[in-house]
Amino acid sequence: MSHGDPRVVWRAVDLLDREAVEREIAAIRPSAVYHCGGIADVRATWTSPARALRANVLGTSNVLNTVAETVPECPVLVTGSALVYRPSTQALTEDCPIGPSSPYGFSKLAQEMMAQAVPAAAALMARPFNHAGPRQSDAFVASAFARQIAEAEAGRREPVIKVGNLGARRDITDVRDTVRAYCLLVERGRPARPYNVCSGHAYLVQDLLDTLLGLARIPLAVVSDPARMRPSDNPIVLGDASRIRAETGWTPRIPIERTLADLLDHWRSHVSASPA
Repeated sequence: MSHGDPRVVWRAVDLLDREAVEREIAAIRPSAVYHCGGIADVRATWTSPARALRANVLGTSNVLNTVAETVPECPVLVTGSALVYRPSTQALTEDCPIGPSSPYGFSKLAQEMMAQAVPAAAALMARPFNHAGPRQSDAFVASAFARQIAEAEAGRREPVIKVGNLGARRDITDVRDTVRAYCLLVERGRPARPYNVCSGHAYLVQDLLDTLLGLARIPLAVVSDPARMRPSDNPIVLGDASRIRAETGWTPRIPIERTLADLLDHWRSHVSASPA
């Protein structure tokens, strides 16, 4: 299946189907694997933790073991999560205590342990903090705000933005900077060594909302929605990117204002192209 660029071929593969994974890896014989498949919606894992564990752990096992058996020289980047760390109000380094506080965090820690348990695989380990940007699912906070704004501007919903916890602070990196970090880790990172991928700045969710509201083309009201609250929500998640900066030269380049503006423009285009 093509997707615009003739150099890109998409194939749908169930990562829980070991035989299907083996067939595709054998057919492609990749020079590098960026393993981003899995469950990424933190809130959803509270209602279906087993699904997150199957996708994030068993899926990773199938990818790593297949690559180790088929193309053992191929590096595999495993995209973990900052939510493997014990909650802290300080900037988290890779040496900070581990202690996830959600089913999602547990699944990502188990995924990381799986990556370390397959010695024949050249597994590189990223611990991304929050990221945002065009085409992000509205399961994530900034994208949820942007979609609601775009729909309200188009008359698809009432001019009201429903929100969860606005007092949380989150370290957010533009997705395009995050992708650059992943590429540099495959080129220059050390296997089995975790690397934070983060901006080093914890943004208040209220400020993200205010920035997006400032870009809105109509006045909007804001109301609290209990359904958008998580059972466990760390008040602050902040990372220290010293290791990846020192060992790969990576540093984020895109300011949060551009990230939010591009995200809102994406949803405007999506809404205008969708049937009313």
